[in-house]
Amino acid sequence: MEEKKWTYKEAMAEIEEIVAKLENNQLDVDELSEKVKRVSELIAFCKSKLHETEEEVENILKTIDQ
Repeated sequence: MEEKKWTYKEAMAEIEEIVAKLENNQLDVDELSEKVKRVSELIAFCKSKLHETEEEVENILKTIDQ
């Protein structure tokens, strides 16, 4: 099965959903470590996406300055 390509917006929405469940005590102990791991993966994805976007914007701005 092919892995889904995430967007930044989708990843942030999932993070927010998990955090809301944590804040409202809607996760039981059996789910907790799985959800914390998932949030960690999503945060890593978001950081990577932000870094890539920053580099792309800098490269575009460099071409404008030439």
